[in-house]
Amino acid sequence: MTDQILPAENVRLATRASRDEAIRAAGGILVETGAVDAGYIDSMFERESSVSTYMGNFLAIPHGTNEAKDQIHRSGLSVIRYDEPVDWAGEQARFVVGIAGIENEHLDILSKIAIIFSDEDEVQRLIDAPDAAALHALLSEVNES
Repeated sequence: MTDQILPAENVRLATRASRDEAIRAAGGILVETGAVDAGYIDSMFERESSVSTYMGNFLAIPHGTNEAKDQIHRSGLSVIRYDEPVDWAGEQARFVVGIAGIENEHLDILSKIAIIFSDEDEVQRLIDAPDAAALHALLSEVNES
């Protein structure tokens, strides 16, 4: 698997955003770090228009469509924790995790994220993390092969 799926600079804290702003921000981090082309963000919106990427437990995982696979240069994640919940089609997301995976790496990455966010105590620790570095440390197991 690609080294450092989630480098520290891909973990950010924010105050508030609309769903579309949150998708754009999560995709923007993936573009900034060279994981994807800018057009990948458009495919994230396409995916969202066909099916909500809200997963429950304050988590949304916007990602591109299968047709956008050629716009992915390497697997990567971005994580933004919002102070105020983002209205995600009537659900409340505090964590917006942008994902891009080459070949089938995204399935392994999604599995790791799902395990972390399935534990309500763990989600509370993520909410309570005092800064981006502490949040990154709590999420570091996604970088383990």
